[in-house]
Amino acid sequence: MNTSTNSPAMPEQIVTFLNEQTVVTIATSVNGQPYCASCYYAYVPGDNLLAFKSDSDTRHIEEALQNNQVGGTVLPDNVTKVKPKGVQFTGIFSKAEGSVGDKAKKAYLKKYPVAGIFRGDIWIIELSKIKFTDNTLVFGKKTLWER
Repeated sequence: MNTSTNSPAMPEQIVTFLNEQTVVTIATSVNGQPYCASCYYAYVPGDNLLAFKSDSDTRHIEEALQNNQVGGTVLPDNVTKVKPKGVQFTGIFSKAEGSVGDKAKKAYLKKYPVAGIFRGDIWIIELSKIKFTDNTLVFGKKTLWER
């Protein structure tokens, strides 16, 4: 994992958006077959990670372990059809381990305290690229970020 502090700071409007939402759709692909899964997530600022909890025997985890290059989207919890807003991303998938994993687990359990009683592991996506669309103020407004 490359949680380098040399990467450019993520724009505040993207950080705010990621902190406010709750569900990420994760896209995997193995042997040319795409698959998507939706999970509750927490954003880990500073390291620019998405942390989520899932069982290791689920299809999206099994596939991400085979091909750790993932993509996905985060949409507002309350979608406004006339003013689209959301994030499209690519990233590197891994199990939450070490000091970075500890931060990810802490962030996830702070956002979802009840998740601690359910089985499953914490996993992370190290965000590589983001395209943030925000048509709430100006139509076609896109903000790009890359690690």
